[in-house]
Amino acid sequence: MSASNPKTSIAENAMERELVIERVFDAPRELVFQAWTDPKHMARWWGPKHFTNRVEQMDVRPGGSWRIIMCAPDGAEHPSQGVYREIVPPERLVFTNTAVDKDGKVIIDGFTTVTFADQNGKTKLTLETRGVAKVDYAANYLKGMEAGWTQSLERLGESLLASTADREIVITRVFDAPRSLVFDAWTDPQHVGSWWGPTGFTTTTHEIDVRPGGVWRFIMHAPNGVDYPNKILYLEITKPERLVYDHGDDGQPGYFRVTVTFTDEGGKTRLTMRSLFATAAEREEVVTKYHAIEGGNQTLDRFGEHLEKVKHA
Repeated sequence: MSASNPKTSIAENAMERELVIERVFDAPRELVFQAWTDPKHMARWWGPKHFTNRVEQMDVRPGGSWRIIMCAPDGAEHPSQGVYREIVPPERLVFTNTAVDKDGKVIIDGFTTVTFADQNGKTKLTLETRGVAKVDYAANYLKGMEAGWTQSLERLGESLLASTADREIVITRVFDAPRSLVFDAWTDPQHVGSWWGPTGFTTTTHEIDVRPGGVWRFIMHAPNGVDYPNKILYLEITKPERLVYDHGDDGQPGYFRVTVTFTDEGGKTRLTMRSLFATAAEREEVVTKYHAIEGGNQTLDRFGEHLEKVKHA
């Protein structure tokens, strides 16, 4: 989940500096947004390389305050703080950011806007920030503004990778069908019952409402006669590109979030299904106890077979 395709532009004078940085992270924007608003995440990546952070306050709401003490390798502390001006999950974050000295005197006054745009399951992050030195010596700090933010975003990419690697199941398949058809076959109630689940399973749907906020309640019938009740809550539907849903109830056993992306590849479609679990232990349980990876691949096998039937119907 590292950043890619970096783009940076700079405008400056000695006492002021404006900076725009674009990065693409191989992670869903909900997760990237969370990394900017969760104190545990912020402590891991904020600041230049080799710095550590002490998050003293994060009241993530319009008008709420934040304060982070960045600790340099030599032990020097660099407090930064500000106020959230605008919060639109998971799209936009606007806040003031002020650097102060050890006595609380403002040395740099700043303003930052961060936008998070979905790109087929990845996230394009655009950071626009401005700093104004309030004391003469702070102009030297502004010279390091680009390097500091660049290193912070590199650390963000590393943090995103570390935060999900052991909690994810990712399955990818390329189907010889246009993505509009693939998307419809994945979401149309008349289709899903024909292919959903591993080999030998059948599905009985009790209700299905494929829209943001809609629910699909169904029972999967295993070949050995065991029934498995399931619930899916649809969160995001962007036809024909992306689908996000919760499988199960958040905080309950068996819960995980699924992001399905549909990418056109010259008339074919690359489908990527990313299932994110709350903990590594929960992921391991479904892999070992319920054979989730094998079952996911069998489900995509059945889906491919169904697509071929639909194409030639």
